[in-house]
Amino acid sequence: MTTIYDVAKAADVSASTVSRVLNKRGTVDSTLAARVHAAVAALQYRPNSIARNLRLQSTSVIALIISDIENHFFTSMARGLEDVASRAGYSVVLCNADENSKKERDYLGVAIGERFAGVILSPATANTDLSGLRDQGIPVVAIDRELREHTVDSVLVQTRSAAERATAHLLEHGFVRVACITGPSKASTAEQRLAGYRDALRRAGVRADRTLARHADYKEGGGYAAMKSLLDGPQPPDAVFVANEQMALGVVSCLADRGVRIPRDMGLVTFDDPPWARIVSPPLTAVAQPSYDVGRTAARLLLDRVLHREAAPRTVWLEAELRVRASSIRP
Repeated sequence: MTTIYDVAKAADVSASTVSRVLNKRGTVDSTLAARVHAAVAALQYRPNSIARNLRLQSTSVIALIISDIENHFFTSMARGLEDVASRAGYSVVLCNADENSKKERDYLGVAIGERFAGVILSPATANTDLSGLRDQGIPVVAIDRELREHTVDSVLVQTRSAAERATAHLLEHGFVRVACITGPSKASTAEQRLAGYRDALRRAGVRADRTLARHADYKEGGGYAAMKSLLDGPQPPDAVFVANEQMALGVVSCLADRGVRIPRDMGLVTFDDPPWARIVSPPLTAVAQPSYDVGRTAARLLLDRVLHREAAPRTVWLEAELRVRASSIRP
């Protein structure tokens, strides 16, 4: 499906420029307009006719665009969002971008074409282009990850300080070579959790060892590969802080395959607190994010933005909780 973002890329202009040309809003340089029309013809782009005719109106549908549908954080968050939205008469459409910027652009294009009431987005990168939504007056709330452009409302979790507490907890319980497996560098959450890990080392007077930090893909396989790499290093860690639940699954699997016992041989703390963390043996110490409250708060901000479009953008910060279990306590 061709979207407004595909046209913008083909014409080498912004999505907002494409929107202005197609909707005949504002003044666009004739050369740029010609490039847009050529791209529209080449790609056979067809704007949604209903949306075009209802340009000044919108549907009662909210798009929730998340980065990974397999992550329990987003399941709980979606429930909080839907509970608030449904009471206000709005429906929620769930879109899984799967950490893929192209899929994310496609879903944003659908939101524009169908004139959704708003978008709640966990951005694939800090540079996600929201100009098309902004040009059409569709409000956006960013969740979980920060955007470099601070022109939208955001609901974020204090992940850096939570990662610091998690790492400090391991150091306080006698682990001396604490490793960190974080997510992809393009994700702000991954960088924040790595920074929190380093904050804890510095406060404890422990020199950061670059060989103990790994970037992975927030997936189970990435966690497995990162843990294997750490174990195969010249000086393996005796504890690991893992930046999300899916990578923690891979870490636990790798340790089991290598005969490394938790916590006798390896202490472990994971970010996120999925239901399985409490029932594995030993139960995992976890940083629990207020995921339901993230969704609920994001929905309230979005609905408020529909009514007060000119208000200054707001960022709401929520705290995470360290839940201590057996995986981080030395026998």
